[in-house]
Amino acid sequence: MVLVIKEETHQSGLLPTENQPLDFEFGIYTLGDLSTSPANGLLASPRARMKEIVAAAMLADEAGIDVFGVGEHHRLDFVISSPPVVLAAIAHATKRIKLTSATTVLGTSDPVRVFEDFSTLDLLSDGRAEIIVGRGAYVESFPLFGYELSEYKALFQEKLGLLLSLNEQERISWSGHYRSSLKNAEIAPRPFQSRLPVWVGVGGTPQSAELAGQSGTGMALAILGGDPARFKPLVDLYRSAGLQAGHMPEALRVAITSHAYIADTIEKAKAEYYPYYANYVSSFMSGQGRGETMTREQFDLLASPMSALAVGSPELLVEKILAQHELFGHNRFMAQFDIGGIPFSKVAASIELLAVKVMPVVRRELRKSSMDRVR
Repeated sequence: MVLVIKEETHQSGLLPTENQPLDFEFGIYTLGDLSTSPANGLLASPRARMKEIVAAAMLADEAGIDVFGVGEHHRLDFVISSPPVVLAAIAHATKRIKLTSATTVLGTSDPVRVFEDFSTLDLLSDGRAEIIVGRGAYVESFPLFGYELSEYKALFQEKLGLLLSLNEQERISWSGHYRSSLKNAEIAPRPFQSRLPVWVGVGGTPQSAELAGQSGTGMALAILGGDPARFKPLVDLYRSAGLQAGHMPEALRVAITSHAYIADTIEKAKAEYYPYYANYVSSFMSGQGRGETMTREQFDLLASPMSALAVGSPELLVEKILAQHELFGHNRFMAQFDIGGIPFSKVAASIELLAVKVMPVVRRELRKSSMDRVR
């Protein structure tokens, strides 16, 4: 058998769909935590966990979900330390879904290597690669790679500027404080897309939102609970900074990311998700693993209809996403389903409900609202 690879020529590197208006997008992301299951006390092996992540991406691709993301950590209770490697495996197993980091810890990475790795992913995936960069909620990578935590902010700002310059130029001369200078350096390979889509992950700091706007990147805003309205000033600041810097409004895209779980009814969703969410909070979100236990009453408050935590029936998820869209006018919603040792079967069921019962209703309602405004 002879394998024939069709030659492709293109002037701009744009995918056929890249010039078309963007619809509201849905995504799934994972940080790949390794948690002991509260149901049976078992801990999944890194190998099994990685296979679950690839399987989730394949299922999301088949279901028509738009984006799949994997996050970066450098500790034994997370399985993903190299997002582009994992995403390259997923690219081989999928056909159409966009592939992004969620996030790349840019302050302790070399922007040249980051760009080249994701450009390689873009070529392998026929133009599906994206990058979400962030400062990082965890700081283990700073001593691991020889960086000073006291330079946390300055490292990220300088390296973001370099990454964006690499995205624009195939040869570059550059000098900065935290990396050796570049003199007419060739940056290869170039991506299949004309530019890699770059987003800045923002956890709640005005400085990060403002920097994302000034840089003209997308902003991926993590809203893990509470009243979503308290995050509106960050979105306003992001868009204001972007417009003042001369970026076009359509370039200033917002993604909302959230922990999520979907079941047929609200009560079923809360009952099934609570043990795993409480397990995750006690391991990773309560003062970096102090073991504080979240009560069911506390969880119910977080999962209430007015809270950002995306847990409930498909109908409640639709209501929450549409209410947030009224606040933010965002372009993308991304859900993290697989936390705290939750079984893959439950993750798969949530993915199916998101694709079949949430996505089409949200898009229909947003199109209807848009047509009403035009009239």
